Amino acid sequence: MRVRIYQPSRNAMQSGTARTRSWILEFPPSDQRDLDPLMGWTSSDDTQSQVRLRFDTLKQAEEYARERGLDYIVQPPHQRGVNIRPRGYGENFATDRRAPWTH
Repeated sequence: MRVRIYQPSRNAMQSGTARTRSWILEFPPSDQRDLDPLMGWTSSDDTQSQVRLRFDTLKQAEEYARERGLDYIVQPPHQRGVNIRPRGYGENFATDRRAPWTH
């Protein structure tokens, strides 16, 4: 069983970067999901696939996997563009704008 270590990407619905600096160790599903004939829900007996361990650094996550004898793969994080500068709402109305503000 090969676990996956990765850094989560930011939520597409938000502009913030909360919860994207930590590293996650995630176990793959080992059993197929079953369809419940009465309710139509999917279920599985595999509880290991629900486990997500959060680490502050990549080194901590790798050490955890090595200590437990887990085979792991590290997915490199996707980096944002370099030209992103945090701005505030008030900068929309600044007097030194390049172009005049209009509706």
